[in-house]
Amino acid sequence: MSYTVPEPKIFGCTQSTVLAEKISKAYGIGLGNVVFSRYSDGEFQPSFEESIRGARIFIIGSTNPGSENLMEMLLMLDAAKRASARHITAVMPYFGWARQDRKDKPRVPIAAKLVAKMLEVAGATRIITMDLHADQIQGFFEKPVDHLFASTMFLPYLKSLKLDNLTIASPDMGGSKRAYAYSKALESDVVICYKQRSKSNMISHMELIGDVKDKNVVLVDDMVDTAGTLAKAADLMMERGAKSVRAITSHGLLSGDAYERIEKSQLLELIVTDSIPILKESNKIKVLSCAELFADVMYKVHHNTSIASKFLM
Repeated sequence: MSYTVPEPKIFGCTQSTVLAEKISKAYGIGLGNVVFSRYSDGEFQPSFEESIRGARIFIIGSTNPGSENLMEMLLMLDAAKRASARHITAVMPYFGWARQDRKDKPRVPIAAKLVAKMLEVAGATRIITMDLHADQIQGFFEKPVDHLFASTMFLPYLKSLKLDNLTIASPDMGGSKRAYAYSKALESDVVICYKQRSKSNMISHMELIGDVKDKNVVLVDDMVDTAGTLAKAADLMMERGAKSVRAITSHGLLSGDAYERIEKSQLLELIVTDSIPILKESNKIKVLSCAELFADVMYKVHHNTSIASKFLM
C-alpha cells in the first residue's frame, strides 16, 4: 500500500511577506491564508483562514527589532498550536535579539536564551534559521534547530567575480572563524580588523592585522547594522593600499545612517541576502535571495531527507 506525504502549509508573518511568497513559489505550493486583525491601540491578532489540523506548517518570519516582529511570530505559533497543527516549524531567516547571547556585564539579560524559550513555549517544534550571530545559540533550544549558512549563495557569487589577489577579511576578532572558512573555500589570504568600542555602535579605534596592499578584499560578517564597522574597515584598507573592498553580510539590518555611510564609504559593493527587507535602493547594495535555500531545506525536512550539505561552509 503506497502512502503519499501530504503537502505542508506555508504561512508568512507580515514583515516577511515578500520573502515568504518567494519561498512558497520556490517550494511549488501557494502561500497559506492568514489574516491580521488590528485594534486602534496597536494590539493585533493573527487568524489562520484555513484548516491546519494535523498538518505540518512552516511559519516564515524574521524577528529583527522592533519587538512587533517577534510578537507576530509568537502569536502565529500559539494560534497554530491551538489549531492542532501536527508539526510547527518557525522559519526565521534572521534570528533577532541574538547579540545578547551572554552576560557581558552585570545585571543584563541573555535575550537570545529568552527568545528561544518563548518560541518553544509558543508552540515551535522545530527552528530553521540562517547564520546565527553566535553558533552556540542553538544550544538555547530543546527543539531541533537547522542552522543554515548563506555561504551557499555567497561563495558562487564571489567565484563568479574572478577576482585576482583575493583576500578575505573579518571586520572584528569575533568573526575570524567565519573569515577563515571562506578563505579556505576560496583558497585566499586572510586579514583581521581589531576594533575597540566606546559604546554600542560606536567604534573608538580600529587596527588592521595583515597586508592588503594590491589586494581585492572581501569583508565577511553575519550582519550589517549601522554600517559603521564596514565603512571604517573599508576606508582603512584602501588607505593601506587595497585595490578594492567589498563586503558580504547575511543580514542587512541597515539602521540609522547606514545607507548614507555605505554610499560615502570606499566600499565598492555590499552583498546581502533578503532575510530582512532592504528599504532603500542603492547602486552599491546587491541582494541575493535566500528563498531557494529555505525552500529546499523545508522540502527535505518535510520528506525526512538529509540536509547536511546546507550546514557546510
